[in-house]
Amino acid sequence: MSDNILEMKHITKEFPGVKALDDVSLSVQRGEIHAVVGENGAGKSTLMNVLSGIYPHGSYEGEIYYDGKPCRFSKIKDSENCGIVIIHQELALVPYLTIAENMFLGNERGSSFAIDWDETFAKADELLQVVGLMESSHTLIKDIGVGKQQLVEIAKALSKNVKLLILDEPTASLNESDSMKLLNLLKEFKKKGVTSIIISHKLNEIAYVADRITIIRDGAVIETLDMAEGKVDEARIIRGMVGRELTNRFPAREHHVQDEVVLEVEHWSVKHALYTDRTVVDDVSFHVKRGEVVGIAGLMGAGRTELAMSIFGRSYGSEITGTLKIHGKKVVLNNEHDAIRHGLAYVTEDRKGNGLILSNPIRVNTTLARLDKVSRRRVIDLDKEYKMAVSMKDLLGIKCPSVEQVVGNLSGGNQQKVLLAKWMFAEPDILLLDEPTRGIDVGAKYEIYCIINDLVAQGKSVIMISSEMPEVLGMCDRIYVMSQAKIVGEMDARDATQERIMSSILSVNKGA
Repeated sequence: MSDNILEMKHITKEFPGVKALDDVSLSVQRGEIHAVVGENGAGKSTLMNVLSGIYPHGSYEGEIYYDGKPCRFSKIKDSENCGIVIIHQELALVPYLTIAENMFLGNERGSSFAIDWDETFAKADELLQVVGLMESSHTLIKDIGVGKQQLVEIAKALSKNVKLLILDEPTASLNESDSMKLLNLLKEFKKKGVTSIIISHKLNEIAYVADRITIIRDGAVIETLDMAEGKVDEARIIRGMVGRELTNRFPAREHHVQDEVVLEVEHWSVKHALYTDRTVVDDVSFHVKRGEVVGIAGLMGAGRTELAMSIFGRSYGSEITGTLKIHGKKVVLNNEHDAIRHGLAYVTEDRKGNGLILSNPIRVNTTLARLDKVSRRRVIDLDKEYKMAVSMKDLLGIKCPSVEQVVGNLSGGNQQKVLLAKWMFAEPDILLLDEPTRGIDVGAKYEIYCIINDLVAQGKSVIMISSEMPEVLGMCDRIYVMSQAKIVGEMDARDATQERIMSSILSVNKGA
C-alpha cells in the first residue's frame, strides 16, 4: 500500500453559474513530484486553492486528508502551519523590500516587540544557498530577474518548513536555462523528502520532472498516468487533456508575404527607463513586410520586450534614438495614441498587469484601445459597445456566458483572447505580439495560432516575440535573433533550427 501524504476526496466547487470542480479525487504519494495538467479553465488552480485554504472549508464539498488526518482549512495560514505552501504564477513579492524581508514577511524572526534582523538576514542567506541563489539577502527584489525571484519564492517556502510544495506555472516566465535549474531543484528537494505538486502547460518539462501526472478536463479527473510505466509521451498527455489527438501543434497556412515593406526600424537604440547608463536596445535594425509573421527569438533579458515597447509609442525606455518608417514614410510616435493612430498594436506579455482591467467586463476591455469607435462627443454608446464586444467574442471564440462576464473570472486562454480582441478592434496594420501564448494550454495555443494566420491572410503583419523556439519555428516566415540588446542573426524560417538560433545567441555570449 502506497504512503499517501495527501488525499482529496470528492471535491466539488461551484461559482455562480459554473461548476469548476465536479467530484474530483486526487492522491499524492509522499516524496513524489506530482503534476496536474489540463486546459485553461479545467480546474487545476481551483483545486490547489481549495487545498491551500484560499477557498475555505465550507465553500466546497468533499474532504481533504493530509498526513492521514482530516483538514478543514479556513485560511491559507492554516495550511502553511501544516507545511503546505503554494507558489502562484504571479509572484507575491514586494519589489522595494529586500530578499530577506520578503522571505519572512508575515513570518518575522524575533519577538512580538522587535524583529531580529541579524537572524533574519543570516537565515535568509542560508536558505538562498539551499536553492542555489548566490545573491545577498540584502538585495532588493526589483534588482533581480524573474528567474531569481522564483527561487526567492521557493526559499520563502522553505522558511515555512514546507513538506508539500505546490507550484502553479513556475516556469511560465522563465527561459529554458532557468526552467531547467528550477526543475532540477525540485528533484533535489525530492531526495530530501519534500513532496511537490506542479501545474504546468510545458509538457516537455512535466515529462522530465514528474513521477505521476493527473489530467483534469472540464472540472473532472480524467486519469492519472504513472511515468514509471513508460509509454507516456507528450502526445499521450495531450490526448488526455483535450480528448482527442492533436497531430499538428501549428496550423498549416498559406504564406501571404508581399513585397511591400510596412515597417522599417533603423539604428534603434534605447536606454533603461531608470538606469540611463544601461543600453537595453543597441543599434537594432529590421523590417517587416505585408502579410508576414516575423519572429524575434532570444533569451530573457535580450531586449526583445524593450524593443517592442519602445517602438509602440515610446511606452518604455529613455534616450530613444533611431528611425521608424511605416509604409515607407518616416514617423515619430511620441505616445501610445500616436502608435495606435499609425496602425500599430502591442499585445503585452503581462496580460493581467498591463493588458487588461481584470475587474471590468469583457465588453469594456474589448473597446478600450479605440473608444472613439463606440462613442459620440466623448459619450460611450453602450448598445454599440455591447454589439461590438459580442461580435469580437464570436469572432475569436471567447468562451463566456456573456460579454458582461468579468475578465478576471475567465481562464488564461480566454483572457488572452480578450486581449487580442482589444487590439484587433483597434484595426491595426501591424501587431506586436509579446509572448502571445504564455501560460495557456496547447488547445488554446492552437486557437491563437489560427487567429494569427487569419490576420496575415487579411494583409496584416505580425511581429511575434516568443521564448518558445518551437513556436517561433512553427509560426514565423522569418526570424531575427536578439542577444545582449543586439540583433545577432536573421534567417528564413525554412532554414532555421533551434540549434542555429542558439548558436547565434551563444556565439555572442562567448565573445562578450
